[in-house]
Amino acid sequence: MSFLNHLINGVSLGSVYAIIALGYTMVYGIAKMLNFAHGDIIMVGAYICFFAVSSFGLPPLVGILLAVLVCTALGILIERLAYKPLRAAPSLAVLITAIGMSYFLQNAAQLLWSSNPKVFPSVFGDSAIHLFNGEMTVRVATLVTIATCIVIMVALTLFTGKTKMGKAMRACSEDKGAAQLMGINVNLTISVTFAIGSALAAIAGVLLCSAYPTLQPTTGSMPGIKAFTAAVFGGIGSIPGALLGGVLLGIIEILSSAYISTELSNAIVFAVLIVILLVKPTGLLGKKIREKV
Repeated sequence: MSFLNHLINGVSLGSVYAIIALGYTMVYGIAKMLNFAHGDIIMVGAYICFFAVSSFGLPPLVGILLAVLVCTALGILIERLAYKPLRAAPSLAVLITAIGMSYFLQNAAQLLWSSNPKVFPSVFGDSAIHLFNGEMTVRVATLVTIATCIVIMVALTLFTGKTKMGKAMRACSEDKGAAQLMGINVNLTISVTFAIGSALAAIAGVLLCSAYPTLQPTTGSMPGIKAFTAAVFGGIGSIPGALLGGVLLGIIEILSSAYISTELSNAIVFAVLIVILLVKPTGLLGKKIREKV
């Protein structure tokens, strides 16, 4: 029963990583850049929901919607101000800008909300389901997290495959120059991608802090790095790869922490990533791209 309980918790944590990893994988797939400020948007979303619920007494659902709206606007603003002027710049310049934006968001949060950790109230309550005569306990928040991840993955897959904007995203992912020649607004498509990724980051921030209720300006740093690891693990640029990488990463982390060592769990996660990339450099579901010379 304890192993099954750890497995469910691992899938729940991995679902959060998968939702965050979607932001990385979508932006990289279309704009070919790594938005390392993505992890800090998680933190902003969690803070917005926290103050909406605890300070203004709004219902949790309204707090989540407000966090989504603020993070969506923030994602678009970051893309317009920081990344759009560097569209034709070398990748190193974009990477340094992304790291700088990450530190800017962390320090801005520290100035606005102080560095004191805050206890995040679970938006799903503390209710749990008891199975097998009480030998196994599953929190409702865990089930909601897994269900939310599944719904988001299905919705995003349908969006990219069936809608006009989704097809524009796929076209830009293949070749931005050719897409622009076909009449696709590449700048708008990239902005929409940032908006979707930032909205998902807000949801992930609320889910993460509901499971691990400590909120501070650096809350999104390590989950952001792990979600990026999950995106690379599954094959960056692939939506199913983000899901697979996130879930596997969450399971490995929880089982390592439970059966090996809490202190070594992070090291084991990154060691597994190194092994996977040595065997399959493009990730589990990544595709090899041949360049014509």
